[in-house]
Amino acid sequence: MAGERGNGWLRGIGDRVRRIIERPGSADLLRYRPVVDAAGEFEDEFRELSPQGLIEAAGKVRAEPDRPFEAEELARICALGREAARRALDERPFDTQLLGVVGLLRGYVVEMATGEGKTLAGALAAAGFALRGRKVHVVSVNDYLARRDAEWMGELYALLGVTVGFVDQHTEPDRRREAYACDVTYVPVSEVGFDVLRDRMCTDAAEIVLPDPDVVIVDEADSVLIDEATVPLVLAGSIDHGHDDIDVAHVVRELVESVHYEADGDRRNVFLTDAGIDHVQELLGDVDLYTVEQADQLTRIQLALHAHALLHRDVDYLVRNGKVELINAARGRVARLQRWPDGLHAAVEAKEGLDTTPTGTILDSILVQALIGRYRTVCGMSGTAVAVADQFAEFYQLETGAIPTNVPCIRTDEPDRLYVTEDAKFDAIVEYVRSVHEQGRPVLLGTASVAESERIARTLVDAEIGGVVLNAKNDAEEAGIISRAGEFGRVTISTQMAGRGTDIRLGAVGEQDYERVAELGGLCVVGAGRYHTGRLDDQLRGRAGRQGDPGSSVFFTSLEDEVLVNHVRPVQPRAVDEDGQVRDADAQRTMDHAQRVAEGEHLAMHRNTWRYHHLITIQRDEVLRHRGEVLRNDLAAERIRERCPERYESSEAEAGAAVTAEAARLIVLHHLDRRWSEHLSHLADVREGIHLRALGRETPIDEFHRIAVEEFGTFLATVYDRAADTFDHAEITADGVDLEAAGIEGPSATWTYLINDNPFGSHEQRFADYVGGKARQAAIELGLRD
Repeated sequence: MAGERGNGWLRGIGDRVRRIIERPGSADLLRYRPVVDAAGEFEDEFRELSPQGLIEAAGKVRAEPDRPFEAEELARICALGREAARRALDERPFDTQLLGVVGLLRGYVVEMATGEGKTLAGALAAAGFALRGRKVHVVSVNDYLARRDAEWMGELYALLGVTVGFVDQHTEPDRRREAYACDVTYVPVSEVGFDVLRDRMCTDAAEIVLPDPDVVIVDEADSVLIDEATVPLVLAGSIDHGHDDIDVAHVVRELVESVHYEADGDRRNVFLTDAGIDHVQELLGDVDLYTVEQADQLTRIQLALHAHALLHRDVDYLVRNGKVELINAARGRVARLQRWPDGLHAAVEAKEGLDTTPTGTILDSILVQALIGRYRTVCGMSGTAVAVADQFAEFYQLETGAIPTNVPCIRTDEPDRLYVTEDAKFDAIVEYVRSVHEQGRPVLLGTASVAESERIARTLVDAEIGGVVLNAKNDAEEAGIISRAGEFGRVTISTQMAGRGTDIRLGAVGEQDYERVAELGGLCVVGAGRYHTGRLDDQLRGRAGRQGDPGSSVFFTSLEDEVLVNHVRPVQPRAVDEDGQVRDADAQRTMDHAQRVAEGEHLAMHRNTWRYHHLITIQRDEVLRHRGEVLRNDLAAERIRERCPERYESSEAEAGAAVTAEAARLIVLHHLDRRWSEHLSHLADVREGIHLRALGRETPIDEFHRIAVEEFGTFLATVYDRAADTFDHAEITADGVDLEAAGIEGPSATWTYLINDNPFGSHEQRFADYVGGKARQAAIELGLRD
């Protein structure tokens, strides 16, 4: 099935034919009902076993790791998992959860609704793979979920004789190595990516922490594999900062919009006007910014202007503990370790009066798509997977199927309520929440940003409605806040619900509390506007109606909402009530269209990012294969001996063969890594300006590939020429090579972060905006428009 590799060419042909015939997302997981039914037949047998007997029964399932699962083996794995869950968690997995387990073991992305038990299903699937001798990584969206799920499922794994560990941002290297040595490892996608990057820089094979990639189960698969797919993970090395961003920030703070600078319609780009240029040059001491000597200063001014005009505190980022922390637009929470590229992050720090941190030089980077592509078997689960099934198929060659809910969903989803202005929308939200709150029904109110959540919270306080705010500022407390969101009279305000990992149960404790809230209609979900993708709307809605609970949802939108304003032309509604509510069906359809346009833009960005990174990934793989040979074998010694025979022989005579070979290895590894960093930097510069080639009727992506291939043609030759020159002059004694004297020290510090690859839109969009802006300016100068 999809996600399993190397299991025979007949299976591969069958998969390809099925993908052609079937629509993405239409995989029929119900055909595995007989496997689940068969698992029920083993239930009584396994229930009678002692703890040791259960482990022994699990051991009998072990077989060759690469042999496909047979139906009876799947049934036994499901039955063993069900019994282990009953003993460890006092939970008997539903048949629908076991269907999810089988789907994962067969290599699908499985859609299971919120509250249907994805965490347990993922654990049972991980145990199933582990019992076959496979190494499993369960990849999550954050540290909290990785640690919580590993600890929560620990006893279940122990009952099956499976070892489990977890990795988070605080895990030390030795502890990481131990965690990855377990049968199952829970780890955030960012941490496993950073470990891949760090392992690539090791100069001793014993320092490597990751085993060879085998099986990955991706929790919140659409969030990890789709929403985060354009955000590269980066390993950087320190360099001198070399300039004062604070002074530039002070200059930009003096500028006035529409006088000194202008932003384009969707506020992705900002430009100095002629008056602005004159004013800046005057503030800097009558310098001429448009000279070669002032090129760097002009770049810093432009970065500071972007930070000042286009990035907003509590919307795009937070300031906390003296640091700028980016807010993940897809989840409304802090994007830990994420930075803006090319000095923009330092510009935002300067804007906020903080000490600026060095940008560093990129040593290596990797996209999530390339990271996941390393694994032999890939599968995943999410509450909203089918909506992006075509993207799972396109980018990961994965099929997607939905699992029915254990109990039919009875949630009522009301039509959107559309208003002319944002103020009218917020007034209506407050009145609606007041009416629901007065009944005692719990309310979950979803917002698009931290600033919006705090605005609503203040408005509710003014209306004497108390609420708790769940946003990027208090993520450490989020599980406790979410778990209480279904209590009588509770009002919870959240920026985004994706990846929260905690169910909302009606009532506080006990059957009486549940009935009290259920009789009132259950949890009421209120959306304060559409998100940029309908999947996030569905994730918010899905928090109500869990496991057959009553519940309802309604979204309030306005013609001033960002999704609409940024993606369609202005709307003139034909029918509007006195309170500002739009009764125009065409206007509502425009909102639906705007959201589809936003989704299309993200898909285009994903495709474009991968097109540019795919060739780099192929080249990186070639470099890594060569690096592995240098790291583990005598390739460096052989190549250096060929280029410097006399120097090599004299070094062997003076320092010994082993020391000389080690010196050659360290020198070659240094130049290999440095040359790769230079290659990445060069290609980044090429990509930034490549779309100007369109003016010459050249295809940008083809031209980028031509340059990348040409540049890479001399890669290894350059590495060994530099290495030979360094070896010729290096001081090598019995104590080893003096790397510092040879001038090949590594960076004084390294750190990892994620980089927002498109902070102001794609390169194509920025090029189009640039050309469009020039055309508009020319028209104005010619008197063709006002």
